[in-house]
Amino acid sequence: MFPNGWEVSPAILGRVADYAVELWHEHRIPIILSTLFILGFLRIYLRLTDSRQEKLVALPKVYNSEKKGLEEKKNKTEELAKVVVKKVSSSESSSGDDERRKATGKKKLGGPRRIKGDANKRLRKEGDKQQDVKRKIQVLVFYSCLTGSTEKIARQFAQEFGNSLTKSTEEEKAQTAFLPPQVLDLSEVDYDEYFISPPKTEEGEKVDYFYLVLLPSFNIDSINDTFLEHLQETHHDFRIDTSPLAPILGYSVFGFGDREGWPTEEEGYCFQAKEVDKWMAKLTGRKRAYPLGMGDWKRDGKERLGEWKNGLVDVLGQIEQNGGLGEGVPGSGDPIESDDEEVEDDGEVLFDEPAEQNGGKSKSSGSLEDVEDIGRIMAANGNTGKKPSAPIAVDFTTEGKPKRKAAAPIVIKEMVPKNSPTYNSLTKQGYAIVGSHSGVKICRWTKSALRGRGSCYKYSFYGINSHQCMETTPSLSCSNKCVFCWRHGTNPVGTTWRWVVDPPDLIFNGVKENHYKKIKMMRGVPGVRAERFAEAMRIRHCALSLVGEPIFYPHINEFLGMLHKERISSFLVCNAQHPDQLAALQHVTQLYVSIDASNKESLRRIDRPLHRDFWERFNRCLDILRERRFQQRTVFRLTLVKDFNLEDEVEGYADLVQKGLPCFVEIKGVTYCGTSTSSSAGLTMQNVPFYTEVCDFVVALEKALKKRGLNYGIAAEHAHSCCILLASDRFYKEGKWHTRIDYERFFELLEERGPDGEFTPEEYMGPETPEWATWGKGGFDPRDQRVDRKGRPVEVS
Repeated sequence: MFPNGWEVSPAILGRVADYAVELWHEHRIPIILSTLFILGFLRIYLRLTDSRQEKLVALPKVYNSEKKGLEEKKNKTEELAKVVVKKVSSSESSSGDDERRKATGKKKLGGPRRIKGDANKRLRKEGDKQQDVKRKIQVLVFYSCLTGSTEKIARQFAQEFGNSLTKSTEEEKAQTAFLPPQVLDLSEVDYDEYFISPPKTEEGEKVDYFYLVLLPSFNIDSINDTFLEHLQETHHDFRIDTSPLAPILGYSVFGFGDREGWPTEEEGYCFQAKEVDKWMAKLTGRKRAYPLGMGDWKRDGKERLGEWKNGLVDVLGQIEQNGGLGEGVPGSGDPIESDDEEVEDDGEVLFDEPAEQNGGKSKSSGSLEDVEDIGRIMAANGNTGKKPSAPIAVDFTTEGKPKRKAAAPIVIKEMVPKNSPTYNSLTKQGYAIVGSHSGVKICRWTKSALRGRGSCYKYSFYGINSHQCMETTPSLSCSNKCVFCWRHGTNPVGTTWRWVVDPPDLIFNGVKENHYKKIKMMRGVPGVRAERFAEAMRIRHCALSLVGEPIFYPHINEFLGMLHKERISSFLVCNAQHPDQLAALQHVTQLYVSIDASNKESLRRIDRPLHRDFWERFNRCLDILRERRFQQRTVFRLTLVKDFNLEDEVEGYADLVQKGLPCFVEIKGVTYCGTSTSSSAGLTMQNVPFYTEVCDFVVALEKALKKRGLNYGIAAEHAHSCCILLASDRFYKEGKWHTRIDYERFFELLEERGPDGEFTPEEYMGPETPEWATWGKGGFDPRDQRVDRKGRPVEVS
């Protein structure tokens, strides 16, 4: 009701509101633009007519403390200038410019005052400053030594360096952030404690670490080799972050050399110190605080070490003030690193995805042209009599390549030539290349077993002594590029053998020699058990599963015969893509086939095979295994990848098991390698299943097999490897599982009946599976001591 007594009905108000909304929607753009124009015009008018416009003065502290002066606009500039002069005259930390201004009485404040110091430091809160006072800096001086001279140098250096860092008076010493430097021998420290992550401090302590390494270079086996190998493996370890030492403040390396023995740097002068400097740069996220120092102790070593020490004192002084390396500090920029992990195609081996087609032309270089010469290569080897007139059907890796116009002399190339990018990449990952296409590498489980810290799942399941196991391959090439491959995509790929073929005796002797060399390098590692080290010098088992496709090697049977002649068991892994070679394979101790998917599309996504007929080849291999099930110990190896082959594929896997009827089925969760080719396939840590998920899958698979009338049971597990074993009831005797192997009996059967003779897996079935390895027991040998990543004991429940 209006004041005069009028009343308006709700219907009229509703129509008025609807009309207003309709009017607003129809004319809202002109109204908004008009309003903005009026406001803008008004603002310009007021600024032009205001004769008391103020000047900007960059004095935030004075401005905030003189709020009353802001109200008196006429005399504002004069009053602020007086306050500045007063502040400058009473301040003990004023700059030279301020002093001259006070002496001359100048009041000109035409620009911002220049302030010296760290901007980040000025912005810290008072609480953060109090925390910084409590934080300490611990310098760790690492050294290696054979004769004792480097130890004396390191201890003397640490004492002098510590004296240079600490202050003179007692009051200054109490306020300094530096703790006395610690001197550590690389032959005695646990690398996992210092070079996988910074050392842990006690609760309440806040300590930042700074690493210094004094390293003489030796041309003989020494602790330096073990140390360098640890740095390399840590960098390439899929379970560890690529820069695990990034939390430290910085590092620097000084190398001692002998110019008489190594006159130039290229010939080896301080070469191990340079390697340590390079790998530390990668592990710390490029926190080289001072450049690499080098000196000949017989000549200029003391002078060079003194210069290096003085430079470090300056750098650490800056770190104490600023809290970090900052900008402009020597070495704080991006160092030029050699041997980058990105391996380019050297024109002789195949990497990565096949070239994309564009208008009938391939984007790749001429590195794939040699595949078209398979016919001529085979002719050169005596495999064919005539060059075919029609183009040879080859794999899609050669699709779209123009035919060569003129026939050139065919030179069969080496698979991995020395000093090629492939060779350099594999060797820096810890592989020893034997010949032109074979390799060997010491397994991490071998190192763990030598120290009594646990063996791999093959020990729990089959009784393999991990410290007596050699991991090798006679062929570094593979016909798949699996998304979970650990090899960073650096090994060559191909569908047919087109390289030089090394004789089997060269490979056999070479892999043994290099394996023993790597075992010998473990003798100086803390915790290695003497009895296991002695046993490791006798190879008893060979895992042909390192990288590539071992069955691809043309003389694989001869190589296996050499292993068996020295009573070395053979565990061969193939990827079910070479049925002809599988059919011609003679006896092996245990034959693995990787079953990475249950259907064609899933297999294409996970294994990324190069063969066009990969699914047909896969099924032919399963048929061969079914025929061999009473002649070989056959194993299906299932690698579970979340969001790839884990969900809704139990029934499909059960169908494959029914088709191949293997003796055993190993189910293992994928191990993620962050720097592998998996990144291009969309594989992340989210695709790694938890052990509970693997257990659920195994239980479901067991039920699906029993539903089909197949008698398989859960025989053993190794929780630490996220691996579980399903076994056929053929190996269940008298209420116990017998998954282990009687190796001596296997070799006796080979000698009695020959490599082509017939004998069944039951004839060399070993003793019963240990109780601690059975389902629900975890699978960790109670005789070993389980430790965490820092080497601290862990109780196994």
